Amino acid sequence: MSRVQVVRPAGAGHETLYVLLVSLLILAVAAGIVALRGERHDEVSIEAHQLDARRDLSAAEQGVYADLRVAFEEIQLRREEDPALVEVAVLVEEGFPPFVKDASSASRGEHQWQLLADQAYLGLSQSPSVAGSFLMLVPAQHDGAADVWLQRKADARAPAELTPAALIAAGWQQIAAHYDAGVTRQHRH
Repeated sequence: MSRVQVVRPAGAGHETLYVLLVSLLILAVAAGIVALRGERHDEVSIEAHQLDARRDLSAAEQGVYADLRVAFEEIQLRREEDPALVEVAVLVEEGFPPFVKDASSASRGEHQWQLLADQAYLGLSQSPSVAGSFLMLVPAQHDGAADVWLQRKADARAPAELTPAALIAAGWQQIAAHYDAGVTRQHRH
């Protein structure tokens, strides 16, 4: 004779309740941590004559802008020995982007660079639909920061004066770089 013995689970309803409560506790703790340590979206306001380097520049313009910032560091290092700005021909000869003519410059607007009054570098875009023209003002101090401006018009040229007021009046826009811990490039939807 065979016997069949049925064994019922002991407290299956209670086990399910405990698993559910632990899951809710984990979710509550995770939500609390996210709320306390979440990323803040503090927007830095920019003025009407400025462009945000992350949001308002095309990919080609961002590339030229990044190259200008790197070249500026080299220019500043050289100014420690000789206060005069480095000639564009020297920067081209030594292969510094965006001054050198290469595949990268061809895809970023083919800028024609020149030194203006030993104060600034002007890069006139040959393809304004790809990237606008750039103007990098170099401060008189060796420890100052570069001031980069952009003009997207096809007939861009530097005004007689290289003051902010004259640049704004001529339609140039200053590039403002406000980097934070977030993503450096964001797409507007």
